[in-house]
Amino acid sequence: METLEFRYDTQLLIEGAGLDEDEINDYITEHFQGDCLLAVGDDELIKIHFHTNEPWKVLEYCASLGEIYDIVVEDMDRQARGLHG
Repeated sequence: METLEFRYDTQLLIEGAGLDEDEINDYITEHFQGDCLLAVGDDELIKIHFHTNEPWKVLEYCASLGEIYDIVVEDMDRQARGLHG
C-alpha cells in the first residue's frame, strides 16, 4: 500500500482583524512542508485547509494570527487503511 507523503488533513478557521489570505498562504508555503493548501476568506475570517506531517506547527502559526476554531486534523493514512479515529 502506498504511503502518503503528507499524512494529516488539517483544517481550521482563523478569526481576527487585518488578516491577509495572500500573506498567510505565502507564509505557510515558505515555512511548512505540505500540499493542497487553501487559505481563503477576508480580513476577519480565513479558512485554512492544508495537508502536512506537522499540523501542530500550522496550528501554532495560525493561533498567532487570531483565534482559531473548528479545528479538524484527520489522519489520511489511517483513513486509507480503512481505520477510524
